[in-house]
Amino acid sequence: MATVESVRGPIDTADLGPTYMHEHVFVLDPDVQQNYPAEWGSEDDRVADAVGKLKALAAQGIRSIADPTVVGLGRYIPRIQRVAEQVPELHIIPATGCYTYDQVPFFFFYRGPALSAALGMDVPDPMVDMFITDITEGIAGTGVKAAFLKCAIDHQGMTDGVARVMRAVARAHRHTGAPITVHTHPGSQSGLDVKTLLCDEEGVDPTRVVLGHSGDSSDLDHLSALADEGFILGMDRFGLNVETTFEARADTVVEMCRRGYADRMVLAHDAACYIDWIDPNVLAMMTQWSYLHIHDDVLPYLRERGVTEAQIDTMLVDVPRRYFEHTAAY
Repeated sequence: MATVESVRGPIDTADLGPTYMHEHVFVLDPDVQQNYPAEWGSEDDRVADAVGKLKALAAQGIRSIADPTVVGLGRYIPRIQRVAEQVPELHIIPATGCYTYDQVPFFFFYRGPALSAALGMDVPDPMVDMFITDITEGIAGTGVKAAFLKCAIDHQGMTDGVARVMRAVARAHRHTGAPITVHTHPGSQSGLDVKTLLCDEEGVDPTRVVLGHSGDSSDLDHLSALADEGFILGMDRFGLNVETTFEARADTVVEMCRRGYADRMVLAHDAACYIDWIDPNVLAMMTQWSYLHIHDDVLPYLRERGVTEAQIDTMLVDVPRRYFEHTAAY
C-alpha cells in the first residue's frame, strides 16, 4: 500500500481522489504580518474563512490539494493544522523547499556553498538537510511531514540563487524520493533550464517533476516537447487571467488532450484563501480566481470541446496519484 503525507498524517494514495495539484491556503509575508498585524486582522476569522472556502471546494468533489507553500511564501504549519482539523473531508498535502526568483534568503547567504571559496573546501548546503528533515522527521516540531519539494525559476532565469535552491531540492529529492514541483515562467521557456539543471546535471527523473504554471503558455509545440521529455505540465493557474485569458488557458488543455497528453497534465488554480501580496481591491476584481472555478467553468468548457471524462479523471486523479506513488530514492 502506497501512502502520501497530509497535514493530518499519512493517507493511502488511493484516497487522494480528485486532486488540485497547486493550491495554497495562505500566502503571506511574515515580516509584514508580524510587524503590522492590523492588516491580518483576527486569526480566528482568517482560519474560519479558510475553513469555509475549503469546505465549499470539498463539496464539489475535490478530495485533496497539494499546497506548495514553502519558505518565501509564509509557510506556518500550526495554522494549516487548525484549518485541516476542521475540514476532514479534504486532504492538504504539504511541501518543503524555498521560493525565490533571484538570490537565496539572507539566512543562507553566508552559509554553505557561499563559504566554499573562502574556506578552500566544498561546504555542504544546509538547505539539503533542512528539506530532508521536513520530509523524514516533520516540519518545525509539528510532526507534519512534507510530501513534495518546491522551487522556482521566473523571467530572471537561472540566477546563482535559483540554481542553488534547485540543486538543494534535487539532492533532497534524490535522497528521499519526494517528488518536485517547480514554479516556471513558460514565456521564457524556463522549463528547458529546469531540464538542464535538474535532469541533465543533477540526474532527476523528469517524470517526477511538475513544471508549474505551464498553462501560462499557449505554445503547444514547446509544451508538447516538455511532455515528451516526461515532465508533468501544471495547468494550474485557472482564474488568474492577468497576462492571458480563460479561453487561452482552457483551449491549451483541449488541444494538449487532443494530442494525447492528458496523462502529462494536472489542474489547479494557484489560488489561496488569503494572499497578502495583492491589494484586496484588486483581488475583488479577479472574480474567477477561486477554488471553485475549474468545477464551475473550466470543466464544462473542456467537455463541450471534446475532452472526455476519462481524460478529466486522468488529469485530476491518475496523474496526481502516480506523482505521489513514485517516490523511491535513487
